[in-house]
Amino acid sequence: MLTFKIAWRNIFRQKRRTLLTMLTMFGGFVLASISIGWSDGSYNNIIDLFTRNRLGHVQIHRVGYLDRPALYKNISRYHEVGQVVEQTEGVEAWTPRLYSAGLVSVGEKSAGARIIGIEPGHENEATRFDKKIIRGRSLSPTPNHEAILGKNLARTLEADTGQEIVVVSQGVDGSIANDLFMIVGIVKSGDPSTDQSGFILHLSEAQELLMMEDRVHELVVIAADLGEVGEVTAGLRTNLADTTLAVAPWQEFAKSFYVAMKADQDGSWIMLFVILIIVAVGVLNTVLMSVLERTREYGVMRSLGTRQGQIIRLVLYEVAVMALLSIIIGTIVGLGANYWISQTGITLSEGMTYGGVEFTTMKGEVNARSFYIPAIAVIISALLVSLYPAGKAARVAPARAMRIH
Repeated sequence: MLTFKIAWRNIFRQKRRTLLTMLTMFGGFVLASISIGWSDGSYNNIIDLFTRNRLGHVQIHRVGYLDRPALYKNISRYHEVGQVVEQTEGVEAWTPRLYSAGLVSVGEKSAGARIIGIEPGHENEATRFDKKIIRGRSLSPTPNHEAILGKNLARTLEADTGQEIVVVSQGVDGSIANDLFMIVGIVKSGDPSTDQSGFILHLSEAQELLMMEDRVHELVVIAADLGEVGEVTAGLRTNLADTTLAVAPWQEFAKSFYVAMKADQDGSWIMLFVILIIVAVGVLNTVLMSVLERTREYGVMRSLGTRQGQIIRLVLYEVAVMALLSIIIGTIVGLGANYWISQTGITLSEGMTYGGVEFTTMKGEVNARSFYIPAIAVIISALLVSLYPAGKAARVAPARAMRIH
């Protein structure tokens, strides 16, 4: 306790040096806190938008569909599967989808298209599909021979709302499938593939067109929280208990996106390491200067019988106290900064496209990681670099130190 009291008094003896040391640790803590908060918030925002707006957090398919999609690898009686999904803990919403390929024509213009069958109510709840319509409106709740085109497909066909469109495809039974629909909307989905070739129909009409009654290719599941995707996936696998169905989280069916995100997140640790190096160098410099200036003082202490271990603890206590004070003040500032960034975000000078989704504003988040990681890192780095000056002070020869003025 006496050593700690002496350390507490010592940090206020040279107020300017103490202030500089604390500013170094304070600055490092705040920068690291903002860096982690902004990084976590930005990545979670990108992941959530990418999965929630397009692919979902979890997908259910017939086994082997993801490896080699085919019209015949479908899920029968999907309503029964959907009921199990709804009863699974952590599920917020789900939506069925059907996929095929075909040829669409408007007037004299023709183009290849990807036929997508959706249930408007489920799709709007799960992926906010109705919010992506840039012209016209979404599909009616009940089948009415309506179609929505991806914006680039509409441009290729020189098509607009109110025009009729003909589709030709092949049914699951091998028959020729064709029908006439009315274009009611143009969509900008954020998915380059859908925007380029998406021909979106009401699910029941797509099933009728392709002779696929009560069958779909995919069930998209939205988790209530991004952090619970693993639990939801495990719950679905247990509850479905069907060996013909494959349940995959977004890390599997969007593996390239997941790998890219992990690489970027790992890269953010480099910035944290650089910040800690700056803090460590600053602390080492000021503590070493303090030890050199107080050589005579340490010599007197040694001559009075103070043990080397006590001097080492004295120096480390001084650094620890300054680090704790810096962290307390830094937490207040970092909390305010992270909250502001989480609410308003940082607007990019140029939009960034990630996984087909364009971002113009990157928002952070307030989480425990952005405070306890910098706090631990600042304390450990400050104490580690202080070991050398502390050891130097402890090894001072009393007789020689007393002659230093």
